[in-house]
Amino acid sequence: MRYFPLFLDLRDRLVVVVGGGSVAERKALLLADSGARIRLVAPTLTAALAARVDGTRIEHRAHDFIDADIDGARLVIAATDSRATNRAVARAANERGIVVNVVDDLELSSGILPAIVDRSPLVIAISTQGTAPALARLVRERIEAALDESIGRLAAFCESWRSRIKAALPELGARRRFYDWLLHGAAAALVRESRAADAGRVVAAALVKGPAATAGSVVLVGAGPGDPGLLTLHALRALQGADVVLHDRLVSAEILKLARREAELIEVGKGGRGHRVTQEHIHELMVEHALRGRRVVRLKGGDPFVFGRGGEELEHLVRHGIAFEVVPGVTAALACAAYAGVPLTHREHSGSIRFATAHCRESLEATDWRGLARGRETLAVYMGVATLDTLRQELIRHGRDPATPIAFIENGSRPEQRVIVGTLADAVTLAARHRLASPALLIVGEVAALAVQLHWYGAAPLGGRELDVRSVA
Repeated sequence: MRYFPLFLDLRDRLVVVVGGGSVAERKALLLADSGARIRLVAPTLTAALAARVDGTRIEHRAHDFIDADIDGARLVIAATDSRATNRAVARAANERGIVVNVVDDLELSSGILPAIVDRSPLVIAISTQGTAPALARLVRERIEAALDESIGRLAAFCESWRSRIKAALPELGARRRFYDWLLHGAAAALVRESRAADAGRVVAAALVKGPAATAGSVVLVGAGPGDPGLLTLHALRALQGADVVLHDRLVSAEILKLARREAELIEVGKGGRGHRVTQEHIHELMVEHALRGRRVVRLKGGDPFVFGRGGEELEHLVRHGIAFEVVPGVTAALACAAYAGVPLTHREHSGSIRFATAHCRESLEATDWRGLARGRETLAVYMGVATLDTLRQELIRHGRDPATPIAFIENGSRPEQRVIVGTLADAVTLAARHRLASPALLIVGEVAALAVQLHWYGAAPLGGRELDVRSVA
């Protein structure tokens, strides 16, 4: 390890930046955020730097560099486009025992500046010891994606409780176990939800009764239609912190692999594979595991609040006093349509969209068929494969043109995705011909025909001959 990592307190300390261009601007403004006093040495400055000069926190010496410019400095940055000037800055700094960083010149530098992930008070510095700055930036981007802004609030919360936790738990091992509970349990979830006062009450109770006496929590997570890349950062965080994952049957194996390795995976699908888990039993499982102090992720395909019974599950948690949070997912209509090249709205063809479900006789009986049959509106039908014949008949009977384009999207967003296009009149025939199977979304409306022209993911749509594509071009 050639360079020793170290965090410097630069509050009210002098830092000299030699140079006035865009690189110097980035360095100076970043250093100013640390509370340092900045001295800029350059004949001219960028407009942004010039606007920040106030003579107190940021001063400007409008001349070429001289050795005296760095007297009294704690840190020096050379950011000019002249290697001779940069070499002079490095020599003067070394003679005075001041750490100097020469931008993009490892040979002249006695210190290097890391790539930074700022989630204050949590700050992460990344360095490749100057050998591959682009790689350091890549690592920074990945860390930034994994750690959202709420991690900073959690760090500040821990800081505010540090002395009280240390006083209550003087033994180091007990204190470590307590922090493990705090960072992964209900208190951390409350902090992420901007409920620091509630989190404080949970921590205070746990310090008296012990973490084991504190109930766990449930995170209701939308997994999207299947592509792991559509998971939100919050969803990924929840999976990686889970003790138990109660997942739907259609959640992809690739998404389940993202869960914490030690997490218990429990399938609670309502159909297929020879079993059926009732909604009531799912409710019982959530409460049972939460009351054991576990971090429960209830993982649903699509979005839990769009035909996902998420509301019912939260109502049950409320009745039992279980803490919860909700992480929305990309619902199937949005994701599958996008992956199939079907714009759900279009200025020339559709000014609105309606979501519907048609998975059983009860849902069909409660359907507003007249509303669904209106023209110039896109209809997205979830779980409609089993009742497709009734769906087709009712839409046509209530006024939808039999020639209306349709698109079936089977396994949307997954590598095995298939798109089948045709007309409403031929929907049943098309489904039978191509052996359509669940999960499949049905889109009804003129925009469905655009899949023929706009497809970009997977194989080209099947059945395009049934459509007059020019009518929607």
